Amino acid sequence: MVRASVKDCPVPFPNIDPIAFAIGPIAIRWYALAYLVGTLLGAAYGYRMLSKQHLWHRGHPPFPAKDIWDFAFWTMLAIVIGGRLGYVLFYNLPYYLQNPIEIINTLDGGMSFHGGMLGLALAAILFSRSKGGNWLSSLDLIASVATIGIFLGRIANFINGELYGAPASVAWAVIFPTDPMQVPRHPSQLYEAALEGLLLFLAIRIATHVFYALRKPGLVAGIFAIGYSLARILVEFVRLPDAHIGYLYGGWLTQGQVLSLPILLGGIILVAYAATRRENPLRP
Repeated sequence: MVRASVKDCPVPFPNIDPIAFAIGPIAIRWYALAYLVGTLLGAAYGYRMLSKQHLWHRGHPPFPAKDIWDFAFWTMLAIVIGGRLGYVLFYNLPYYLQNPIEIINTLDGGMSFHGGMLGLALAAILFSRSKGGNWLSSLDLIASVATIGIFLGRIANFINGELYGAPASVAWAVIFPTDPMQVPRHPSQLYEAALEGLLLFLAIRIATHVFYALRKPGLVAGIFAIGYSLARILVEFVRLPDAHIGYLYGGWLTQGQVLSLPILLGGIILVAYAATRRENPLRP
């Protein structure tokens, strides 16, 4: 195991206060701002995409661009509720069964991306159906904008000094002030921000605006699911698992990797389905 003092660390941790600002007794954290700003930027980007009808299957987006702000409210609720319930179910169910009141206590930071993504998918399907739109296209819309929130969320994780990686000797290793061992570690939050956020956004942007992938409903959602799952599985090899869960199946898999596998499979199925159908039956 690599051990070093703070002064030996190649990259000093930018000791940013997790609280962005406070108004009296109310403290606004960077993590909360990441959710809010990610949703607003995603909605603004989604508005532009919905306005360009030529991008979509038969020229029909899943719902009118003017409805994006109503949809943004749905997504905020879906992210919070889905993310929290996902954490309860996937990461610490025995504890919450014994302490059910703690389920609504989000101050402990327990949120699951996989749960939030399931919540988003459900919200997108229900909202588009209420508007008479193609629900597969609504999943494509979510896939096109979700990387913005992922990028900001992982940056906020880094600022909080949470979800860091395993001990490392790479030149960019960081000693996190929240680490009780105080050893250089992989900044796995930044790896995820780069792969699941920035790189995946660029790949999907090329797919939607160069290859017109939105004309095949479900294709962009499949690309997102594959790209996110592969990036998450890869980064999990250098990211520490949750302490109360540890490594699974003989010490070589993490819960994050296990949860990413069905999403990877679902993405492959979506891509195969969308790419092999000339006319999608799930039309508006």
